[in-house]
Amino acid sequence: MVRRAVLSVSDKTGLVPFARRLAARGVELLSTGGTQRALKEAGLPVIPVGEYTQAPEILDGRVKTLHPRIHGGILFRRGLASDEADVQARDIPPIDLVVVNLYPFREAVAAGKSFAECVEEIDIGGPSMVRAAAKNAAHVAVVVDPSDYEAVASEIEATGSVSEATRYHLMRMAFRHTAAYDAAIAEYLTLRPQPEAPPRHFPGVVGAVYTLAQDLRYGENPHQAGAFYRASREPEEPTVAWARVLQGKELSYNNLLDLEAALAAVKEFDETACVIIKHNTPCGVATSASLATAFARARSCDPVSAFGGIVALNRPVDAAAAKELCDLFLECVIAPSYSPEAREALAAKKNLRLLESPRLAEPRARWARRPEELRELRSVVGGLLVMDRDLGTIRREDCKVMTRRAPTEQEWKDLLFGWKVVKHVKSNAIVFAKDDVTTAIGGGQTSRVESVKIAVLKAALPVKGSAVASDAFFPFKDGVEEIIKAGATAIIQPGGSVRDAEVVACADAAGLAMVATGMRHFRH
Repeated sequence: MVRRAVLSVSDKTGLVPFARRLAARGVELLSTGGTQRALKEAGLPVIPVGEYTQAPEILDGRVKTLHPRIHGGILFRRGLASDEADVQARDIPPIDLVVVNLYPFREAVAAGKSFAECVEEIDIGGPSMVRAAAKNAAHVAVVVDPSDYEAVASEIEATGSVSEATRYHLMRMAFRHTAAYDAAIAEYLTLRPQPEAPPRHFPGVVGAVYTLAQDLRYGENPHQAGAFYRASREPEEPTVAWARVLQGKELSYNNLLDLEAALAAVKEFDETACVIIKHNTPCGVATSASLATAFARARSCDPVSAFGGIVALNRPVDAAAAKELCDLFLECVIAPSYSPEAREALAAKKNLRLLESPRLAEPRARWARRPEELRELRSVVGGLLVMDRDLGTIRREDCKVMTRRAPTEQEWKDLLFGWKVVKHVKSNAIVFAKDDVTTAIGGGQTSRVESVKIAVLKAALPVKGSAVASDAFFPFKDGVEEIIKAGATAIIQPGGSVRDAEVVACADAAGLAMVATGMRHFRH
């Protein structure tokens, strides 16, 4: 039976209604600080912890709940003779419910507060109570997330207690909560500049905590099990993980990978843009004044591969765009929003997964990325690879003209468009582009010249007069020779090959313009 509860929360969402339901069932409420004030102002009977322990708060509130009468009541194992004797001898009543969430440490860091202020937001008593209650989950329920208030209150109202199954669920939630909290503190302290040592670019321990969002039907193939986990906090940039699914079949492992690739590519553009992904690599990218036209142009780059593709759009989908989308079999579409007319038209495609990510409509400058969101994690057997996300961009003024002829204004535009796309194509990556649309894409090959040949071979649009982007330098002139044969007129590439002079001479002989970015975009 739940007879006594201690409540001490930083996040007071739903606190008062929950506590009112507990009080109505005769549960004695113990509380501290701001939580106590909130309950008292709501007219609820609440006992201050200092009064309960006969040990008032000290050290400006740093010590409130660290007392045997609190922790003994939480850790007391009901029915164990030695524990029964201890609590009886020391007058320690049992505490059956602990409702605690922790000081806003991550919020203090995100707000740019000083080191001293952030340290003050490191909770001590809260994690101690949470861990004690979770350890004693056989007898005590611990609630760290307001989303669990309803289930706990309903069980107490129905039976007077919290079921074993719910206590076990709450135990898992509690240790997840404290693990994420400690990981955030460790990461902050590792990355912070130190008086006698330079700051580390990466934390000494990666303690990211992810929550199971859903079990997947299977992984990459039917014989592989799969699951999807979500980060503990929603980022402020558009993400697949936090997008809302509006219709369609359950998302698969491969859908999620392809959606991530599509979203990453479309986020490169401020203009109205469409990206079509197939097997984790772009098969068509275009910008245009209208979304419908952008999609039609992207599809025209490789209509065969676009069949069954994944589409990312950075503007709200209107009726005209929906009509174009309905004309092709697609697996998924992600966009900032959909008009009622678009929803009605797309509803006819019952298996089409529609996802909504409103932040896609925001200017990129408004996306605030926390340090952990600037990293990319990839697993290897027995380990983890961590690197900065490839968010590198290039402006025209960053580039160095390598050839005798500089690009024309139109070529510059096409080169920079192609450069935005090529970083999202599997290496070795080659992108032909003209007039804000990809005219041919080749990638994933073991030699750069093969990527050029494949791009030209597959091209559904004319490549003559296109500009070409290469994700890395040309190790030999053969790739440039194939580009010349295709009729392209300009090339953008990182530069830096020992054979740059030979490559440039080849371009000069054909009258091509070539520029170097000094930045490579391998994508393995």
